[in-house]
Amino acid sequence: MPPTTTAEEDATTAGQRSINRVWEYTQACVAVMVTAAFLYCEISKIDSQAINMAFALVIGFYFSRTNHTAIGGFGKKPEQKYQGR
Repeated sequence: MPPTTTAEEDATTAGQRSINRVWEYTQACVAVMVTAAFLYCEISKIDSQAINMAFALVIGFYFSRTNHTAIGGFGKKPEQKYQGR
């Protein structure tokens, strides 16, 4: 079966996947560290407003993330149908 994309489109997609992978791993590491710090503070009865706020932000952003199918980066993008909430 002949390809339906160009080499440039394939390179763009591969680059996006690579960046997305790095970004997802970074988010996961930050979320785990903040959650661990929050739990440590709770178990040790340490009152840290900064950790509490960071934990709330991490959880809030995690549950509010939408539109993961959006394609970012440079170059021509395929037409995408908008999928709202």
